[in-house]
Amino acid sequence: MATVRIPTPLRKYTEGKDEVAVSGQNIRELLDNLDGTYAGIGERIRDDKGAVRRFVNIFVADEDIRFLDGLETPVKDADEISIIPAIAGGLR
Repeated sequence: MATVRIPTPLRKYTEGKDEVAVSGQNIRELLDNLDGTYAGIGERIRDDKGAVRRFVNIFVADEDIRFLDGLETPVKDADEISIIPAIAGGLR
């Protein structure tokens, strides 16, 4: 299983865990399994069409999936997956 790093705002869905082990052949399957285990987290990561929300970044071993194969990016058991919400704001 891959290790998924959970950002602080989403830890309420993972019982406070900052890392969870999740299986999946690719990012799509991994996110499906993550939501299957931790109900409600999936809708915070993907929109109603299944695409990763534009303010959420997902990295596989420090590589942004947007520059790989997106949701079809392969996942190996030893991979570390990071879910990172984008930060916006500042002075106007």
